[in-house]
Amino acid sequence: MRPHQNEPPHEALTAIEAEWPLIEAELSVLDAEISLINAADHGGPSPLDWRRLRRAEARVTRVAAELVARSAAWKAVA
Repeated sequence: MRPHQNEPPHEALTAIEAEWPLIEAELSVLDAEISLINAADHGGPSPLDWRRLRRAEARVTRVAAELVARSAAWKAVA
């Protein structure tokens, strides 16, 4: 049995680390959506709840664009 057999390969960990800002931004959207669902049981979402969701969605767009730009820059260098 090889040591560290159950660990993901280094390349996979590097890819996850590179995409972590996007993963984190998407988790923020999910959290905001859950808050909206929960707010429905308490009189409905407030304008602040909707703003939180819009800001989280904008962050996903911004971070995704940054990752694409970074990827394009790496491909141009390689």
